[in-house]
Amino acid sequence: MRRADLILLNADIRTMDPRCPRARALAIAGGRVLAVGDEAAMTVLAGPGAEVIDAGGRQVLPGFHDTHIHVQDGGQHYAESADLSAAMTIEALQQTLRDFAATHDRKWVLGGFYYSGVLGEHNLNRQALDAAVPDRPCLIMASDGHNGCLNTRGCEAVGLVKGTPDPENGQFVVDANGVPTGLLYETATMWAEARMPPVPDSSYEAGVLFAQAHANRNGFTGLLDASIGERHARVYKRLVERDALTARILATVRVEASETTEGALARLTALRAAHQSEMFRIHSAKFFLDGVIENRTAAMIEDYSDALGGNAALMFSPNQIIDMFTAFDAARFQIHVHAIGDLAVRAALDGMEAARHANAPWPSWHHIAHIQCIDPADVPRFAELGVVANIQPLWARLEPSVAEVALPLVGEERGRWMYAFRSLVDAGAMPVLSSDWTVSTLNPFQIMETAITRQPPKAEGDFPVFLPEQRLTLDECVEGYTINAARAGWREATTGSLAPGKWADFIVIDRDLWATDPRDIGDTEVLATYLAGQAVHGGI
Repeated sequence: MRRADLILLNADIRTMDPRCPRARALAIAGGRVLAVGDEAAMTVLAGPGAEVIDAGGRQVLPGFHDTHIHVQDGGQHYAESADLSAAMTIEALQQTLRDFAATHDRKWVLGGFYYSGVLGEHNLNRQALDAAVPDRPCLIMASDGHNGCLNTRGCEAVGLVKGTPDPENGQFVVDANGVPTGLLYETATMWAEARMPPVPDSSYEAGVLFAQAHANRNGFTGLLDASIGERHARVYKRLVERDALTARILATVRVEASETTEGALARLTALRAAHQSEMFRIHSAKFFLDGVIENRTAAMIEDYSDALGGNAALMFSPNQIIDMFTAFDAARFQIHVHAIGDLAVRAALDGMEAARHANAPWPSWHHIAHIQCIDPADVPRFAELGVVANIQPLWARLEPSVAEVALPLVGEERGRWMYAFRSLVDAGAMPVLSSDWTVSTLNPFQIMETAITRQPPKAEGDFPVFLPEQRLTLDECVEGYTINAARAGWREATTGSLAPGKWADFIVIDRDLWATDPRDIGDTEVLATYLAGQAVHGGI
């Protein structure tokens, strides 16, 4: 039998392997789990010169997987933009931008992560940004990635003027005279960015390194970059060649509504074939079927419930969804869908059902991400179709974006089905937990706390419980970050649990989660993260 080169002793190991759910020790050889069991049995497996680590009785879990995160773009934005996440007023946003602009003389001043729940059409426009940055072009992006704003110099620099036609699935907000206010919705942000000075690949490489280090600190050894293109793949390839990745990265390639099915399939097939390494693998196709409630671009079955009413169209036609989903499913791509409104969720399920009927069932584990609103008739369809509920539980809480924006827009009846996670699980859906970072924190323990309590993490204050009947359990949350996440990423055979033959990806935390008050789970700290038996964060 092969001998171990690393032995972990005196640990409370939750393996997520039903054959041996708990253990005290772990033997590792060549970066993979050799065996799990009691200390005596593991110790005798040690080879000459094996390293022995004493975990001090601490809890050990498989490395976590975030199945919906914007690794490359999010990392680059954090490295080069003002962090506007704490700005809850226009005045605070302006001061943050002024302070940031004073730190550099780059041609553009960039800001990111502003909160569209409190900053929007009623108080944000180019004049507000002009007051902070009058002398250079400025672009700020909301944390949700669906909203942005240019100052006047920025509008001039990208050629946004009165009469500029909206891009497909995007909108330039205009005033009563038809003059752009600077606000950008959906693909209008991409339109603006395409007309800005190009960002060198080196900046995106630095962004990946920043993001993966942040992920490792939070206990992640697996990530899914949720919307990539050719540039992202090129950057990842270079990092793989340099052996610079410390997290196993899956990727889903964005498909545009302007593409033909044949053209999109050919493009993604070529990208997938070129990127199939252990540390970076393209495996899925990404579809944005709608936007977000905050700017009224979420597609709903019935019109919005406020006085303004109205609705948003799907970003792909129903026929296009069925045609594309069927073709990508037949080519054995996983399908990964952004769906916020209940109409977008239904359209995604309809497309996946059509693909399943056309191509016969297979373990595709197609994802629908976000699922902010769902019609109760569609809840059981996730299990019936083998569709993954890719959820971001941190959003399921009564804060301004929900209490003051989303709930009035969808109304009382639909509001009872907002972030209906318990209903989905009880109906047999497989949930995976994720962050959508940089939209919100990457910290999985804060996210789990909210999933269990339906309140913001305790550190943010005491809020009313939001739909307590939709709470998840701790076991469901940990499974959603480990074995379920690995299964949903088609890598259950090699990660997701600490079982013989799998990669020795694991984390050491500072407490027993199962003995912790749910309101304290968010305070959990990751003491060490190991990838293939090598520490990539901390150490013990």
